[in-house]
Amino acid sequence: MIVTHSVSKAYGRTLVVDNVSLTIPGGGLTSIIGPNGAGKSTLLSLMARLLPMNAGTVTVDGLDVTQTPDAQLAQRLSILRQDNHLSSRLTVHDLVSFGRYPYSKGRLTTEDKVYIERALAYLELEPLAGRFLDELSGGQRQRAFVAMVLCQDTDYVLLDEPLNNLDMKHARGMMKILHRATRELGKTVVLVLHDINFAAWYSDRIIAMREGKVWASGSVETIIQPEMLGQIYDMEISIHRIGTRPIALFYE
Repeated sequence: MIVTHSVSKAYGRTLVVDNVSLTIPGGGLTSIIGPNGAGKSTLLSLMARLLPMNAGTVTVDGLDVTQTPDAQLAQRLSILRQDNHLSSRLTVHDLVSFGRYPYSKGRLTTEDKVYIERALAYLELEPLAGRFLDELSGGQRQRAFVAMVLCQDTDYVLLDEPLNNLDMKHARGMMKILHRATRELGKTVVLVLHDINFAAWYSDRIIAMREGKVWASGSVETIIQPEMLGQIYDMEISIHRIGTRPIALFYE
């Protein structure tokens, strides 16, 4: 499990993550939602040790992320940031192979190649393995980056707004892949999402943030409620259902 205890992060006098304590159990898909500026991406970066904390601790299965050696942490936890653009001209296969660096340090073994091929197959990228990233559509490129993260073969996968720049069809496909990875591969997936309906349909748990704090956390049924969402987003929201699945609508 991932545990944050009294975690805070400030830029100057602006507190962007404010004394956050929460527990994300192993398994399933957890979505972090909330308005712009709520601290979602910053909290995810603190969990992954991409940013230093001003206060507090983060542990992953009992390992303090600030004290654990890089290689050991990278075999337990992986992250895909929003700004995943690369200046180097790489093929899809080259990119996915980077996921094995914590294990082989660039000297790919036979075992590494098995993981690479498995990740390419899982994201249905085998026909594109030899294509350069700048030759791909946005959806294909995003799948390649997710394949790289899955190739790293960590128990915990953190994704910062993985649906950015994806149309509805590709966003739905990405969420289905991530949800499936929690079931078939045993991954614990934690992601920042802006679309509360994708969070409602595919999440096992939701963490709702506002103004740097965890406003609420719990099951989809607990969080996807008109009163709760209205408080988080400061607007009037209604909930409808398609079968058993909730759909959030807002009013002007």
